[in-house]
Amino acid sequence: MTLGAFISSGTAGFVATKLGRRHCLWLACILCCISNVIMMATEDIGALYAGRFLIGLANGYFMTFSQLYIQESSPAKYRGWFLTIFQFFTSFGTLIGTIIDWATAERPDKSSYLIPLGMIYIVPLFLAVALFFIPESPRWLILTGKFEEGQKALAWLRPVGAPVLDEAAEIRRAIEVEKEMGAGVSFADMFKNRVDLRRTTIAVCSVTLQAASGSMFIIAYKAYFLRMAKVNDPFAMSNVLSVMGILAILFNSLIVVRFGRRRAILMIGLAVCGFFQLIIAIIYDKLGRDHKAAANTLVALTCLYMMSYNGMISSYAWLAGGEIPSQRLRSYTFGLAAAVGFFFAWLTTFTAPYFINPQSLDWGPKYGYIWFPSCIVGVVWVFIFLPETKGRTLEEIDEMVSFFFLFFLFFGGGIKKIWLTHSLFQFEKNLAARAFRKYVCVGHTASAPKGEEVEERPPSSSEKSATNVQHSEVTKA
Repeated sequence: MTLGAFISSGTAGFVATKLGRRHCLWLACILCCISNVIMMATEDIGALYAGRFLIGLANGYFMTFSQLYIQESSPAKYRGWFLTIFQFFTSFGTLIGTIIDWATAERPDKSSYLIPLGMIYIVPLFLAVALFFIPESPRWLILTGKFEEGQKALAWLRPVGAPVLDEAAEIRRAIEVEKEMGAGVSFADMFKNRVDLRRTTIAVCSVTLQAASGSMFIIAYKAYFLRMAKVNDPFAMSNVLSVMGILAILFNSLIVVRFGRRRAILMIGLAVCGFFQLIIAIIYDKLGRDHKAAANTLVALTCLYMMSYNGMISSYAWLAGGEIPSQRLRSYTFGLAAAVGFFFAWLTTFTAPYFINPQSLDWGPKYGYIWFPSCIVGVVWVFIFLPETKGRTLEEIDEMVSFFFLFFLFFGGGIKKIWLTHSLFQFEKNLAARAFRKYVCVGHTASAPKGEEVEERPPSSSEKSATNVQHSEVTKA
């Protein structure tokens, strides 16, 4: 299933070249239903694997194109809120499915798995019908040369009286500038020039922050930890922990519009999750698995971890990863980021038993010793490299991306040093990532927060040339 999600996310750009976001979601609905038919109709293990692979393909498309649609259709102010709601429904649906599995597990006949599988049809059928009543992504329509259709879609998605014409024109101008910088739209174009290479690096690393936090280690094996803590019903308690994580997402939805700074919240979330992992490891290491206080602490810290991860990392990592790519390559870049995220989630889930099982290394919760430094590295990366994009339109983000890259390699009898410097990963006017939010775009409507000093960017040489041409034409007239 994870393999299917990895493949479909990684190839999302190829599919999106011909199909819009809606059609790709319809394709995901079809794949989901076909896979479900296969799994319900067969008892052959090979067919079951095929069905899980197909539903993995569907899941990859669902996760990639639903978020792309939200990123491209939302007003800048509410983009974070919409992605948080998306995260809520994803987590809530997972919880409902888990509860259904638990409720039917003891049934003695085929209904123990046919009932949960039958419930899967609800979501794709609902989505397939609902997609008829919403427009295609306006940015995708404008990108493909359908400006009037994109303008109509934007008008449908915006409140009455919104400056739809201005926004549509701004989207078209930004796309034209992108095409001038690099006309290609292919997988290789994500790496051909330093601008797109930088965007790709930020997007992939942002989504990978979820895996760097050790989330899959906790999420996948929390029932195992609860069993070690001698909880009476580990499965039921794991659902309680999932509910606490969902409540954290709901709380985040109340603050994301006003206080949703991507950099600050991700750094705090990574630091908090890292320290929780470290404390769990130390307590378990010093007191052992049979100590009652250690067991109770394990449960409490796991609960706090779930709330911190869902409230401060999960939603914001997807959000940051989807805001940075260019419109021209957004489906390729975000698809690659999602694929890398699925890969590291699988890698964590696959390797964790070798660390925690008594028959292997028998680390148990001491596995947190690995994830604490991983979280700290994530904090450092966010501080140095991740720009603040709260309240920015996607076109304003396009304007501010420069073309410097990360690494200098110095050779002399082999690789001697790898220099990683702040100045190599910055924005126009040499802005550091942490100064990004105060920057005022030229020709855009966004501004810095009220009362804060801003840094204005002087016109670029291309802008000066355009201005001179306009002045000369006016003089001639």
